[in-house]
Amino acid sequence: MRTWFWTLLLAVVAVGLAVVLQSHTGNVLILVPPHRIELSLTLAVLLFVGSFVLLYVLLRLLAWLLAIPSRVRDWRGRRAQARDHELMEKGWVGLLEGRFANAEKQFSKLIDQTRVQSRRSVAALSAARAAHELGEYPRRDALLDQAREAAGTDPGLTEAVATVSADMLLDQGQPARALTVLAPLQDGARHLHTTRLLLRAESELGHHDQVFTLARALARRHAIAKPESEKLIDISGAARLRAGTANGDGWRVIWKDMKAVERTYPEIALAGSQAFDAADEPEEAARVLEAAIARQFTPALVAAYARCPATQVKRRIDKAETWLQQRPNDPDLLRVLGLLCLTGQIWGAAERYLTRSLKYRSDPQTHALLGSLYDRLNRPEEAARHWRMATAVGMALPTLANDGFLPSAEIGDDPHYTASEVADLDDIYSAQGLAHDRSDTLVGDAALNLETGSAAPVVPLPASSTDHASTPVVAPVVASAGLNRVAVPVRPDAPPAHEVSTPKHADFDEYFDSAPPSFTDLDDTGRTDRNEPARDDTSDRTSNNNPQR
Repeated sequence: MRTWFWTLLLAVVAVGLAVVLQSHTGNVLILVPPHRIELSLTLAVLLFVGSFVLLYVLLRLLAWLLAIPSRVRDWRGRRAQARDHELMEKGWVGLLEGRFANAEKQFSKLIDQTRVQSRRSVAALSAARAAHELGEYPRRDALLDQAREAAGTDPGLTEAVATVSADMLLDQGQPARALTVLAPLQDGARHLHTTRLLLRAESELGHHDQVFTLARALARRHAIAKPESEKLIDISGAARLRAGTANGDGWRVIWKDMKAVERTYPEIALAGSQAFDAADEPEEAARVLEAAIARQFTPALVAAYARCPATQVKRRIDKAETWLQQRPNDPDLLRVLGLLCLTGQIWGAAERYLTRSLKYRSDPQTHALLGSLYDRLNRPEEAARHWRMATAVGMALPTLANDGFLPSAEIGDDPHYTASEVADLDDIYSAQGLAHDRSDTLVGDAALNLETGSAAPVVPLPASSTDHASTPVVAPVVASAGLNRVAVPVRPDAPPAHEVSTPKHADFDEYFDSAPPSFTDLDDTGRTDRNEPARDDTSDRTSNNNPQR
């Protein structure tokens, strides 16, 4: 457009000048002593214009000739820049594709050949990223030092080196070093990425005060997702409240500093209610939990709502029943109502709510509460049943294999037994239908079976035995649910079971017994506790087959 404009302008001027010259027929006299030159006006103007054009061309030609060295330098610079850009492009393509070794190779070439310090710093940072992805941490640190040196005093490059270094250190699991690298950037204006890195480092180090402040700032600028910011504020705020509670009344200042919506976050609400309970303010604790439950109904909040003194039971039952109208089939809410009724000694309502809760979910806490309720109501059988079910639901009980036995001792080389005596024992076992060889003793179906009530076999000891050679030995059976009944020899001179004195720590040994019971502690029914009535083996088998055990 400009070219057309100037062309049109020159044409107009030329036409106007021709018209003017045609109407003026004057002469131009040039005096150069001793010469006198006389020219027409038209010729003089044409000579002047021609001289100007010729001079302009000569000057432009001279300038072009003088600018040759600078043009050569610019051409070389552009060619080097193109090569640098090509290497940078190849390196970044390899980095994005995951070919980190090739990317590091391209960036290393760029570091060696480029003469631009800023480009060398960026290439070193990129190569450090590739080395980090390869797990070459010493080489990565060396490249970061090169990038820091090439950055010099440039604030943009210095911040870039710091943020990239901190990001890689956080990936490596070194938040303390990352925080040290980011320390110079904390005083100035924080960029969003720098603030995110600071938040990540402070969170991993457990600095809850800084996490709370940074998460608030990022949430205000919409720099992180809302669920993530709420979670960080919730966890850090609850930790601050607990720390303030441990230090006295310092939690009140923290609580007042929080926004109303932050006080309804689950963890903050739990920590705040615990702080108010510790300060003997159950009314305020109830209001905190009610506001949090109204915003987000979670089992933890509802369970905390049930922990209250007896004076608060009626108020909290009324509130929980309003929630029950909106969530009639919620097992957690039904269990909480049952617990509140237990606290208020409303036995019938407690049983009704806990039983309804079990209809929707078998929960160990609900079974335990029902066991406590039935124990208070003097219904021991139902209490024991629910306590067993609470144990079965709360932990994975092992599945017992079929009947089996430990291998018995080899008696073939026993010096107390001769070969003929061992053969006599084999004949006795064979006559009584017992499977026996020199590596197996009384095992199998011929042992006493409590289900059939058959008598124990009578096995005489060999004559060479040092104790009671001619006295038969009766083999009573040790009863054990889910295991085979094994015939155990009893010495004939052992005192009767009812005359054996009970050990001093019998109850303790009953629960912590890892060894076989002493033969002298067994009575004729195989029980070790003489004060306990004989157990029905049928019930043992029934409970053993119960899938909830």
